[in-house]
Amino acid sequence: MAAAIECVDAVVVGSGFGGSVCAFRLAEAGRSVVLLERGRAYAPGTFARTPYEMSRNFWEPKDELLGLFDIRSFRKLESIVSAGLGGGSLIYANVLLRKDERWFVHDSPLPGGGYENWPIGRADLDRHYDAVETMMTPTPNPYPDLPKAKALREAAEALGLEAFSPPLAISFAPRPGAPAGQKQIVEEAPYGNIHGVTRLTCRLCGECDLGCNEGSKNTLDHTYLSAAAHQGADIRTLSDVYGVVPLPSGGYEVRYRQYAADPDENGHYERTERVIRCSQLFLGAGTFGTTSLLLRNRVNLPAIGRAVGMRFSGNGDLLTFCVGGTTTRPGGQLRVIDPNRGPVITTSIRRPDGVDEEGAGRGYYVQEAGFPDFANWLIEAAQVTSSVKRAANVVSKIMALRLAKKNESTISAEIAKLIGEGRLTATSLPLLGMGRDTPDGRITLRDGELDVDWTTATSAAYFEAMRETMRDITEKLDGRFRDNPLWWTKRVVTVHPLGGSPMGRHVHEGVVDSWNESFGHPDLYVVDGAAVPGPVGPNPSLTIAAMADRAVERALEKPRPKRRRAARATAAAASETAPPAPAEGAGMEFTEQMKGYVTLGETDPVTGYRIGRQLTHRFMFQLTITAPDVETFANEPDHTATAEGFVRCDVLGGELPVKRGWANLFVAGDADGTREMQYRLWFNDLSGAPLTMYGFKTVRDDPGFDLWRDTSTLYVTLMQGHIPPGQTSEVIGAGVLRILPLDFARQITTFRGAGSGSVGSIARFGGFFMKSVVDAYLSPARRAPVDASPERHLDDPNADARTRHTEEVTA
Repeated sequence: MAAAIECVDAVVVGSGFGGSVCAFRLAEAGRSVVLLERGRAYAPGTFARTPYEMSRNFWEPKDELLGLFDIRSFRKLESIVSAGLGGGSLIYANVLLRKDERWFVHDSPLPGGGYENWPIGRADLDRHYDAVETMMTPTPNPYPDLPKAKALREAAEALGLEAFSPPLAISFAPRPGAPAGQKQIVEEAPYGNIHGVTRLTCRLCGECDLGCNEGSKNTLDHTYLSAAAHQGADIRTLSDVYGVVPLPSGGYEVRYRQYAADPDENGHYERTERVIRCSQLFLGAGTFGTTSLLLRNRVNLPAIGRAVGMRFSGNGDLLTFCVGGTTTRPGGQLRVIDPNRGPVITTSIRRPDGVDEEGAGRGYYVQEAGFPDFANWLIEAAQVTSSVKRAANVVSKIMALRLAKKNESTISAEIAKLIGEGRLTATSLPLLGMGRDTPDGRITLRDGELDVDWTTATSAAYFEAMRETMRDITEKLDGRFRDNPLWWTKRVVTVHPLGGSPMGRHVHEGVVDSWNESFGHPDLYVVDGAAVPGPVGPNPSLTIAAMADRAVERALEKPRPKRRRAARATAAAASETAPPAPAEGAGMEFTEQMKGYVTLGETDPVTGYRIGRQLTHRFMFQLTITAPDVETFANEPDHTATAEGFVRCDVLGGELPVKRGWANLFVAGDADGTREMQYRLWFNDLSGAPLTMYGFKTVRDDPGFDLWRDTSTLYVTLMQGHIPPGQTSEVIGAGVLRILPLDFARQITTFRGAGSGSVGSIARFGGFFMKSVVDAYLSPARRAPVDASPERHLDDPNADARTRHTEEVTA
């Protein structure tokens, strides 16, 4: 008996600051909710620390890596995000700051055109900020005398800047309001803990960004997700969502891969395809995860809008270094900055924005960024010259004692010298900046992978102002200012990617409305950093969570969706009806390549071509056209050949193999003297959605020499499903392809015999080709009027485009 497809009220994709909030609020309201997280659960004590553990601690499923860190490299940007239960909270630096009220800008011009616009303001979020803070219980650093905190405050004071201690989502005390103390047992919340492991208060080890093995961080798994599970939410890890399909009666089907928790003996993680249906869908997989999911499912989600992928920014992230701050105290002793002592971030400096002070430019924050204890050893050991010199001095000292025959067995002082003074790490401090960079980046698919087109050039003034502040801080600490080496190539590293599915005032400006709901697909919500329409400025986690809290509250105000009866899954997918393969005999084949542009959401090929060229939505195919038996091919009226190969279209997911294809060459048209070349290709997009490309070339004698134009121009439409010849379906895209002269020259060299065919079969095909051309261009019937009515071909969605003059399409 076939299994039933699971149906629930809501599915939440991702467990970061948006997804976790939604899962809790939905479960608290009594909704049946399933949360799907691609990564693992990490209980305290399970985060990687050894080199062996760290080598497997990255996310790359195709290489059998299912670890915590997902590191991305793009043309002008590097990014670090996480894959684990709790999302970015597992590796962030705990800072929960509210977005500045005036930084919710409206109609702020962008250099390349358009505006940064926030449809919501601080007043819309304040009570949701309150709700998130109640759950996350942030508190300022209770250890003000930490050396690095004091150093940054003193440098700020010397520069006339205000420094403050931002709220940190860390348990410094066993319960809220109690005195701070290290490694004390944290009292369990009323909703329990999803890991069932004891948590300890912060021991100031600086390992926040690697995952807290003490459980001191109030990460989302310890807070919102534990509360959601307590309320009945079904939380599933290693569940990687790849498909989203709207259901005809409302709601969505979500398709995902369930990975096994452990690899087999060959190191392979078993993957199981699963499906779940829901009335409401909340996407919280992060800027890259959510935007990728929408881009890969554009066929399934045709109304998602063209703003998908737009308004990307890195929240102005920039990392620099103060190296060797050797200022001494009045008593002459060295001041130790000790960057590894304490949480990663304890202190923040805010620089105003132009909306705060006229002429101030774009605002930003500067914070210190500590690093773990063990990094000190790595950094000091990397100083090869000084390490070798110290080793040589110790060896020479010991050899001198032996040669002098002096009995001095205590060599502790020499070993201390071998280790060195550790001055570099004790007097250096990473500086992390973030703020209002320009959100003019674009996320696309290229070769089936995410690509980000973003540059520091349009934010040059912002970055220079921030670097100047960082340089001034370094000088006040008597250190040497060092850029991140990536900056030398005008690249930055961001840990706060934002945008890609932005909020907007209308469908032409955003993917979702001011309540985070899709303009084109009701009950589909984007609740993570992808929905942010511009940089937050300060650390964005709290704002993302507050926006999600506001969105899910609005979603819960809708009437409770009716629970659908669970559908029975069919034992096997229905096979598409297709004509049998042509009989084989003395055949021939050649390879053809055509290139052009298409636009999703357009039905007219010429319009689709024009818009697609502006958007650089390229489409091409490379096909091997085979007539298995040339004699049969030439004598039958439909002149059917098979087509094998691939299509390549980045908006559909890159290079996609053709599953079945047909080419009908020089079939008789409706008008006398007219011939047509028809192509029909079945393929699937990157999400697995079935598609059919139907295209035609019209060969007829128009005024002028048009033989090349007719035989090299293909008008195409894209239809949902694998549509058999003679049938149509909903058109979801259109465009025009051309054979380029160089590609045609190559095509001539690819003619060869197939099956039992030889040179004779090629000659027979050439004769058929020439006769068809003569009939189209030299026969007296060529002057017969052409029927331009759209009813000419009921099975042809391009019928009215046939009469359009092909000179409208340029190469």
